Parts: sequence; structure tokens; C-alpha cells
Amino acid sequence: MTKTEDGLEALVFIAEGDMRQAINNLQATVAGFGLVNADNVFKVCDQPHPVVLKRMVKHCVEGEYDSAYMHLESLWSLGYSALDIIGTLFRVVKTYEMSEYLKLEYLKSIGFVHMRITEGVSSIVQLSGLLASLSRQSGRIENIIAPR
Repeated sequence: MTKTEDGLEALVFIAEGDMRQAINNLQATVAGFGLVNADNVFKVCDQPHPVVLKRMVKHCVEGEYDSAYMHLESLWSLGYSALDIIGTLFRVVKTYEMSEYLKLEYLKSIGFVHMRITEGVSSIVQLSGLLASLSRQSGRIENIIAPR
């Protein structure tokens, strides 16, 4: 078995503290690919790659909705469900470097949309609305902290 550092980090990210889940994902990745790297782990576990979602969040923080939406659209076209995307987005935002106030606002918005998705309103429209809200929130925060 060959492993890389990013592969181990991907296992930890997906398992969220569940050792059994981490071991199962490790075994499945080894059986499927023989190489444990981040790309293979995310393929086996069928979750959106957090790097793509980090880029999406970065664009939202910078108020660049169109760029953020391009990342969302690419994930959607790959067949990821709204629940897949929102769940990984939540975990990415929890560890993203940003002001604590903005992070809490983002998590509140993500939680609200997650609730709507679990109630059955599961479409790209919900997710694009979330991105617009996140981009708008960043703009408001910047205006409060440092008016232009």
C-alpha cells in the first residue's frame, strides 16, 4: 500500500472522528486503487473535493458570486447532490480562516439551507441562493469593519 499525506488528511476529513469509518474508507481506497491519496479517497467516498469548496468559499468571502457559482455548477454537473455539497461545505467553513463573526454568519446560513434541503427543496437554486447570501454577507461585514 502506498499512501500520501493528503490521502491521510482526506481520510480524517471524511471520517469526522469516526475511527471505524476511517478504517473502512482506507480499506476501500486500497482495494480500489492501491494508492491512498486525496483524489482516490474522495472518489471512493463519493464526496465533493474540499479544495473545490474552499475555492468557492474564498470567492464568496471576496464577494465574487459568479466565480463561486462556477465551482458550484461544476460540482453539480459531476452529479453531486445538494446534500453532498452542503455537508462538505459546512465542514469546510468550520475550519476556514476568516473572522469569527463572518464564520458564524456563514454557518447559520448553511444550516438554514441544509434544513431546507432535508425538507425536500433540493436543487441547485437553493445552493446558488446560498452562495448569493454568503457573498452578500461578506460585503456587509467588510462595510461595517472598514467602510469604503
